[in-house]
Amino acid sequence: MSLDMFCYQCSQTVGGKGCTRMGVCGKNPLVARLQDNLVIATRGMSAYLYHARELGYTDPETAEFLEKVLYSTFTNVNFDAESFIEMALEAGRLNVKTMKLLKQALIDTYGEPEPAQVSTGTVKGRGIVVTGHGLKALDELLRQTEGTGINIYTHSELLPAHGYPRLRKYPHLVGNLGKSWTDQKELFSRYPVAILGTSNCVLIPQPEYRSRMFTTGPARLPGVTHIEGYDYKPVIDLAMTLPELPEEPGDTVLTTGFSASTVLGLKDKLKELIAAGKIRHFFLVGGCDSPHRRLGYYREFVEQLPKDTIVLTLGCAKFRFNDLDLGDIDGVPRLIDLGQCNDSIVAVEIALALADTFGVGVNELPLTLVLAWMEQKAIAIFWSLLSLGIKGIYLGPVLPAWVNDDILKVLQDNYDVKLIGEPKEDIEKMLA
Repeated sequence: MSLDMFCYQCSQTVGGKGCTRMGVCGKNPLVARLQDNLVIATRGMSAYLYHARELGYTDPETAEFLEKVLYSTFTNVNFDAESFIEMALEAGRLNVKTMKLLKQALIDTYGEPEPAQVSTGTVKGRGIVVTGHGLKALDELLRQTEGTGINIYTHSELLPAHGYPRLRKYPHLVGNLGKSWTDQKELFSRYPVAILGTSNCVLIPQPEYRSRMFTTGPARLPGVTHIEGYDYKPVIDLAMTLPELPEEPGDTVLTTGFSASTVLGLKDKLKELIAAGKIRHFFLVGGCDSPHRRLGYYREFVEQLPKDTIVLTLGCAKFRFNDLDLGDIDGVPRLIDLGQCNDSIVAVEIALALADTFGVGVNELPLTLVLAWMEQKAIAIFWSLLSLGIKGIYLGPVLPAWVNDDILKVLQDNYDVKLIGEPKEDIEKMLA
C-alpha cells in the first residue's frame, strides 16, 4: 500500500501507530516528506563533518545549522513547506563548505592526490582488507603494520587512498580488491584475510568471515569485534595467524587520484581541444552503487559515448565501468577518476573553474551530470548542486521514496531535473 507520509515521532499519531495521510498535529504529507529530505541530507553532511573532525578540522556554522535542522522537525514547530525547501538549499550550501573543509583536511594531512595506477590482484603474503571511508584509520593501520610482512588492500570507498602521497609511500599498500560495497559478502568470503570496516557501507557479515572482521569509528556490526580509537593490534594479530594469499595479478589496473589541480592543470589544453573540435562534451557519471538491476545503465551509457567525449567520475557507481579502457584524446584520458563521494567537491571546483576559464555560466558548459543516488551523502550532494544553480541533472536508477509527484514537479520545473531513460536515447538528447 502506498503511503502519503509516515510519521510516528509523538503520541498524537493515529491509533498510536503512525500518521500516514495527514498528521494529527496538522502536518501535511508534503511537509513530512520535506522534513525527511532535510534530515537525510544533513545526515550526509554529518558524515563529511565527522571525517574532517577526525583530522582536527571543524566548522561552527555547520554544527549550528544541524541543531536548527533537527529542532525544526520537532512536533508543532514548523509547518511551512517553503521554509523546508529553503533549508534544504542552505544545507546544500553548507555541505559545499563542509566538503571543502574535508578536502582541505585530507590534502593538509596526506598531500595533494596524484594520478596513480592501482593493482587489483593479490600479492604473496598475509593481508588485511580495509573498507569504508576512513582514511585516518587506514593511515594508522599502515603505520602499525610496517615491517610485519602484512600487505594492506583497500576496498571500494578507499580506492582513492592510493592517490595520496603520504599513504602511497607505504610499500605494503599493495592494491585494491573488489569493486563497490555491494560485493562484500562474496569478496570477504573468498579471501582469507582480516577485514577492517571503517565507516558507512559495511554489510551484515556472513558466518564465513565474521570472526575475521573488525569495525572501527562509527561502524558497528553484530557479532563483530569493535575497536575504539586507532590501536589495531587485534586486527594485526589475527592477520598473522591466517594463510598467505597467492601471487595472483588482477585482470585490470585502475587509475585514480585526479585532483582538481591535476585536471585544471590541463585547462589550456582542454580549451584548445574543444576549439579544435576534438572534445565535444564532458560527462560527470557517478554517484552511489546499489544492487538495483537498473545500475547496469551506467556501464551501457559510458560504453556508448562517442570517442570525442570525456568522462569524469566519482563515487561507487564508477565501479560499474572503471575497468573500461576508453583511451585518450591527445594525451587527455577519456576516463578521469576524481575519487569517491567524499571527493565530490573536486568535481564542483573543476566545473566552476572551467566555467570561469570559458567565460560562461556553469550551465552553459558542454557538461552533463548523470548521477546515481541511493543514500544520505548523495542527497546532500544533490542539494549542494542545486544550491549552486546547476540545472539539467539526470538522476537514476530510481528516485528516493521521499520524492512524491509534488516534489518531483518542483525539481523539474525549477531545476530541470530529469530521470534516466535508455542510454542511447539519453546520449542523443544530451548531445543535441
